[in-house]
Order: sequence, then structure tokens, then C-alpha cells
Amino acid sequence: MEKRRQKIFIGVALLLLVIAWAWSNHRRPQAYQTATGLIFGTIYNITYQYDNDLQDEIEATLKRFDGSLSPFNDTATITRINRNEEVTTDSFFIRVFQRSREVSAETGGAFDITIAPLVNAWGFGFKKGQFPDSSMIDSLRTLTGYDKVALSADGKVQKQDPRIMLTCSAIAKGYAVDVVADLLQRKGIKNLMVDIGGEVVVCGTNPKGMPWRIGINKPVDDSLSIRQEVQEVLHVSNVGMATSGNYRNYYYKDGKKYAHTIDPRTGYPAENEILSATVIAADCMSADAYATAFMVMGLQEAERFTDSRPDIDACFIYTDSLGTLQMHYTKGMKKYLKND
Repeated sequence: MEKRRQKIFIGVALLLLVIAWAWSNHRRPQAYQTATGLIFGTIYNITYQYDNDLQDEIEATLKRFDGSLSPFNDTATITRINRNEEVTTDSFFIRVFQRSREVSAETGGAFDITIAPLVNAWGFGFKKGQFPDSSMIDSLRTLTGYDKVALSADGKVQKQDPRIMLTCSAIAKGYAVDVVADLLQRKGIKNLMVDIGGEVVVCGTNPKGMPWRIGINKPVDDSLSIRQEVQEVLHVSNVGMATSGNYRNYYYKDGKKYAHTIDPRTGYPAENEILSATVIAADCMSADAYATAFMVMGLQEAERFTDSRPDIDACFIYTDSLGTLQMHYTKGMKKYLKND
């Protein structure tokens, strides 16, 4: 009888130890992993809470994406379309093309993926040429316009003119961020930050259990990206965020500054008071596209647009009539501002 009691006691003790071990492992928080690398000519930084290192899966996903939408990849879907090769588009291209058309219509053409010939002419694209004059710009404008391209039911791009060329540089990077974030979320990851060249998706909390802190750089001319002075810090979670500005990609000719944001409606580099536009939306692809459109629109038009869209928030850094740096926030943007 005594031996039986001892066996029962030992069994219960072992069971309690197993339960305690399982409970401690269940309660132990997962570590935060990091992944960094180069893609699309820029740096990516990814942080996520998970037991395993997903760097290889992340890089494989980005490689497939590059094979669809990179204009610098000779075998990419978009490159082959620009060469008028017979190609059936992939899911990455189709999603970006469809969303681009939507944003183009919403913004009255301030955003347009057929702007590649003009971007190239001004020296900011994947082809270089002589400095354009007004007659060249007028000629190239006949080859631009989002309504001049369509996608057939079988996934083929239809151009009104074979000389039309596409560039998704103002939206594809944001979508790549969404794609990587979706990869992580499908694995059950709730706390993550995906940053590709400053376009960001954040979900859940950072390693300190707080909302993610994302900085907006001060828009100071810095073509070498050496200066990284932060103008504002946003505390965000479960959003996509993108910033567009004219303070990194520009050049001077005959004493005049030419920045990379081209206005599809005029064919010339946009000239207005906005130095940078930061947009928060439900997804990074939309934030990326709207940020570019706002750089084209200028402050008043961009303010009117954001006032009519409760689904997006924005911060505009601009210069006033005296040349002083100013900031304008939409009402919804203010909830992301906190005193550190």
C-alpha cells in the first residue's frame, strides 16, 4: 500500500513538473528576429516576433517580386512589356497595375505609371538622354496617360501606342512591403515592422511592447543620403506608411534645381511648396502612390484631397512665402504624435 502511494505521488509530481514546464514555455515570449539586405537598389530592414529565422523566405519573395516589377531587371515582367514582348502578366504586376489605375483616376492624373518616357527624358529613369526642350516634352506627352493602357481578360497589357512605357517605381516598393508583411502574417506573426527604403508596414508592438516609432526625415537637400536628421517621430501600429520627397533625387542645371517628381499633367518636374509628403493608409502600396501624387498636387490640392478621404492621413512639410519650413497635419495624423 505504501509503495503504491509513493508511485502515485511520484506520478503526480512528474505530471506537475511537465505542466509547469509547458506553462513556462507557453508564457515565455518569442524573440524578435531581424532581416536586412538590399533590394530594388535600396536597403530593407525587417523586425518580427517569431521563433524561426525567415530571412531565406523573405529574400525568395523579394526576388520573385523583383522579377515582376523591377525596370532594372532585363527579364522582369514590366521590362518585357516595355519591350513589347508577348508576356502574360503575373499576380504582382496585375495588382499594382489595377491599383495604379484606381489612384490615377482618384487623383485626376497626378499619379500615372505611363510617365516613364518623361522620367527618362529628365534623367531620372532607367534610360538617359539629352536635356529635353519643350517640343520633346510635348511629343512625349502623347505617349503618356493612364487611360492609354489597359489589361485584357487574359492578363495582357494593351497599349494604344507601342512606344508607351510603364514605370511602377512610385508604387511597387510600397506593394513589396505589403507582400512581405503578408508573408509574415500568414505565419501567425502579429508583431512586425517591414521597411523597404523608407516605405513601412507596422503591426502590433515593438520589442519594448510599445507602438512602433517611425521617423520622418527633415527635407534637407541630401543627394548622397548622408544626413538623416529627423523632423518628427510618429507612433504607429497596424498601418502602412510612405514618404515622398524631392530632397534626395535631384540635380542642378544652369543654376536651376530639377527634382525627380514629374507632373504627368504638364510633363515637367513638379514645382510647388511641398518638400515631402508622408501618408498613412491601410496598406503601404496606397500610401506610396498617394505620397507621390501629393508631391505633384501641391499643398492646397493635397489638403483638399486628404480632407475628403477619412481613410488616409498625411503630414506635409513645406516652405511658406518667406521660405520658412512649416508642417501641416491632417486631423487624423495628430493621433500618431506623442511626446517622448
